[in-house]
Amino acid sequence: MKTRLLLPIALLGLGAMQAAGAACSSADVKALEAWDRAWGAASESGDMAALEKIYADDFMDLSMDAAGRDRAQTLAGIAANAAANRGKPATEKTMPDHYAFQCSANGAVITHRNTITGTDVDGKPFTEYRRSVHVLEKRKGNWQVVSNSGHKLADAGQLYYMELDWNAADMKNDVSWYERNLANDFSSVSSRGGALSDKAGDIADMRSPKRKLASIVLSDFDARMSGNTAVVTGVNHVTGTDDKNQAFDQRVRFTDTFVRRDGRWQVWATQGTLIPDKK
Repeated sequence: MKTRLLLPIALLGLGAMQAAGAACSSADVKALEAWDRAWGAASESGDMAALEKIYADDFMDLSMDAAGRDRAQTLAGIAANAAANRGKPATEKTMPDHYAFQCSANGAVITHRNTITGTDVDGKPFTEYRRSVHVLEKRKGNWQVVSNSGHKLADAGQLYYMELDWNAADMKNDVSWYERNLANDFSSVSSRGGALSDKAGDIADMRSPKRKLASIVLSDFDARMSGNTAVVTGVNHVTGTDDKNQAFDQRVRFTDTFVRRDGRWQVWATQGTLIPDKK
């Protein structure tokens, strides 16, 4: 099992935003995420009464595929789409995650990933990844969105979020993530002694963890792609307790190799090197 974690990077446009996330109280974060999810539900169902309150009068959509739509154009588009799909089985499902928040006295920025799954016109399943950025202002005591932007994630963005998903799987001992995302010919070299393992070995290690993780933080992320192969490097700051219940605090520099198969990235190999303490 390779342990890892999160601290965003300017390369992907999240560094300043998540660093500034400390300005949002825990109550702000909870309320803003609930607000965003309610917005998404209202958009999918075509709840125009709710959406009228959500969109500010001076709203502008700056997404690459929105061509600067204003409030009236945006609401009309949502209403038309909801009417066209009413009574039909849903062909797409959007799942937001990896939220980041930035707050000020009367403003907020919400950033998150969207994983969109469904079937295309030929009945074939697809998965698409996008990032959304919403700019909000509090007006008359209520949050309203004044600007919105979004784009499809390039390979580097997909790999960044995949590293975060891997972190979350390690924290939760999520065996299913390993089963889905490790290539069948996967190999790993442990940072704790250099032992070589394969997919079955890492899954077995996950089922019987010898360490209890408290936190994992990723920094220094970098991704390089060539065709259907990618190399990702970074540093993980890992804390927790070992199999003897002794606390540890380690930094590991890793190299992960990904291969694109069946239309998605899979982990092909991983290797970690323990960074000695500076003493």
